[in-house]
Amino acid sequence: VAKQPKLLEALENLVEPYSSGDPMKPLRWTCKSTYNLSDELQRQGFTISPTVVRGLLKELGYSLQSNRKRFEGKQSPDRNAQFEYIANATEEFQKRGCPVISVDAKKKELLGNYANAGQEWQKENDPIEVEAYDFIDKELGKVTPYGTYDVTHNSGWVNVGTDSDTAQFAVRSIQRWWEELGEQMYPESREILIMADGGGSNGSRNRLWKKSLQEWANKEDLKIMVCHFPPGTSKWNKIEHRMFWHITRNWRGKPLTSHEVIINLIGSTTTKKGLKIGVGLDSQKYAKGIKVTDSEMDSLSIEYANFHGEWNYIISPQC
Repeated sequence: VAKQPKLLEALENLVEPYSSGDPMKPLRWTCKSTYNLSDELQRQGFTISPTVVRGLLKELGYSLQSNRKRFEGKQSPDRNAQFEYIANATEEFQKRGCPVISVDAKKKELLGNYANAGQEWQKENDPIEVEAYDFIDKELGKVTPYGTYDVTHNSGWVNVGTDSDTAQFAVRSIQRWWEELGEQMYPESREILIMADGGGSNGSRNRLWKKSLQEWANKEDLKIMVCHFPPGTSKWNKIEHRMFWHITRNWRGKPLTSHEVIINLIGSTTTKKGLKIGVGLDSQKYAKGIKVTDSEMDSLSIEYANFHGEWNYIISPQC
């Protein structure tokens, strides 16, 4: 890389094809193999192999998936077509000056003086001492950081929840982004595009997710379009490598001893490209197991797309 200083930038342009003033189709290269990527880089004049591409992708944060959050099933034959659908929707929203956000919940984190993955510079022979075993501290418990990443402005908000990761918590987290950042950035917009994984608290089959979005749409008079990533592709959700990866890198080797520490570490996360992250603590209780009936679903104002309506739908505000 030292001998080819523009190599990393060229690779990132292939897998992250947004450029200033020219928002190309996102996810254009997400289905390309390391062999295809190395071939393209070689055509651009670089000397590189598929093995080196794989290592550089890890360096850029594309393969450092520390936890598989859920089994996502077999790949859909329409996965590439769904990427194109999301790409086209993104372009349309950006052209109209409407927000495009990528959302997800980061893995739960134990609070306390526990070992955290990674290393940090310390004086020689003076490492930070932590507990030998990761038994949960009943007073501190765990936290769930739920992130909202603004694709256009390279900024985001992390809602640090102290209770359950439910659909209501997910939507409340997005609401907080809107209240703290989004509404100021997009004062004229009454439409929003949300890109989300297909499972979990913001899953495509989660009825409470849709009902909670409807309540938010009604409250703020917002038209909400949701596009879910197809099964087996959550690692391409932009929030994973544009925001979460940098947060993890910022707190590597540091014990997450309190709410204040985790909030400070998230809020101080920056990148050379100017990433800015707002953060707040959410101590609200979120009940598990809330059921949404068929009649409640029928009352929602949802328009399902002709192409994979289970992945793509619009929730409109109700008068």
